[in-house]
Amino acid sequence: MSGVLKTIWNILREIADEGAYQRHLQFHKREHSAAEWRKFCDARLSRKYARAKCC
Repeated sequence: MSGVLKTIWNILREIADEGAYQRHLQFHKREHSAAEWRKFCDARLSRKYARAKCC
């Protein structure tokens, strides 16, 4: 049962971008902070909405 709960927890973390944020911190060798989270979110959202969708 704990394996199922762990899987669900990991899926929820990915949906909330926490997994991507942790990978971002590890890749850039930075510590968690409010300013770093803000930069991460701003960069992620600007990439998401910069791509125009057709129709």
